[in-house]
Amino acid sequence: MKVFSNKKKMRSYREFLYILPFLILVAVFAYYPLYGWVYAFFDYRPPFPLSKESFVGLKWFKSMVENEVKLKQTLTVLRNTFAMSGLSLLFSWFPMIFAVFLNEIKCKPFKKFVQTVTTLPNFISWVLVYSIAYCIFNSTGVVNEVLINLGVIDSPQAFLQSGEHIWFKMWLWLTWKNAGWSAIMYIAAITGIDEQMIEAARVDGASRMQIIRHITIPSILPTYFVLVMLSLANFLSNGMEQYFVFQNSFNKESIQVLDLYVYNIAMGSGGYSLATAISILKSVVSISILCVTNKISKMIRGEGFI
Repeated sequence: MKVFSNKKKMRSYREFLYILPFLILVAVFAYYPLYGWVYAFFDYRPPFPLSKESFVGLKWFKSMVENEVKLKQTLTVLRNTFAMSGLSLLFSWFPMIFAVFLNEIKCKPFKKFVQTVTTLPNFISWVLVYSIAYCIFNSTGVVNEVLINLGVIDSPQAFLQSGEHIWFKMWLWLTWKNAGWSAIMYIAAITGIDEQMIEAARVDGASRMQIIRHITIPSILPTYFVLVMLSLANFLSNGMEQYFVFQNSFNKESIQVLDLYVYNIAMGSGGYSLATAISILKSVVSISILCVTNKISKMIRGEGFI
C-alpha cells in the first residue's frame, strides 16, 4: 500500500508539473498586472514615480458620480456598451445555425472551402478589416461608385463617417469576422452526436430538417447555453480594437464603448487614475455577473461552468 501511495504522489507531482508553465503564464500576464490598480487611489501624473504622488483614496470613484459631465459621459458609454453586447447576445444563435447547416453540406471539398473562407477573417487584424471597409465604403469606394452609376444616389455617401445605425454596422463586421471561428465549437459538438440516433431517425422516415430539429439542435444546446453564459459574464468587455479603428469625430459618441472610453481617458487626456478606477469597477461588475450567471446555470441546468 505504501508503494502504491508513493506512486500516486509521484504521478500527482508529475501532472502538476505539466500545468505549472500555464499557471506561471496566467500569474504573470493576468494577476501580476493587477498591481496597477493602486493607481486608482493616487493622483498619478507621469512621469513621476508613484511614491511622490499624493494618496487621494476614493476620490476618482466619487468623481464618476459627483461630476455631472463625467456621469453623463459614463452613462452614454454604458448605453453603447449595452447596445453592442446586447446585439451580440441577441444573435448569439447565428454561429450555431451556421454550423448546423454547414454540417449538412454533403460535398466535402465545398464544405471545407466554406469553412476555410468563413474562418480566415478571424485571423485578420481589425486594422486590415478597416482597410477593407475603407476600400469598399469610402466616398470613392466600390459601393458609392456602383450606386452613382446606377443612379441611386447623386453624390457619394459617408458610410464610414456616419453615426447612423453604427451599432448594427459594428455587429455586422464582428459577425463577418468571427462567425466561422465561433462555429467551430458547435461543429465539434455535432461530431459528438451518436450516429445511431441519426440512423434510427432516417429508418423511421425522418427528413433532414426533422433530424436537425429533433436531434442535432437539442444535442448542441448545452454547448450553446454555456457559451451564452460566458458571453453574459463578459457583457461589459466588448474589446477596444474594433471600435478604435472605426471611430472618428462623427460617430465617436455612438461608437465609444467602455474599453475604448478607458483607453481614450488614459491615452488621450492622461487621466490614468480615473481610467484605472473605471477598469476596477468594470472588473468587479463582470465578476459579479459571472457569479450570478453561474448560479442561474446551476438552477436551470443543474450544473455550473465554474
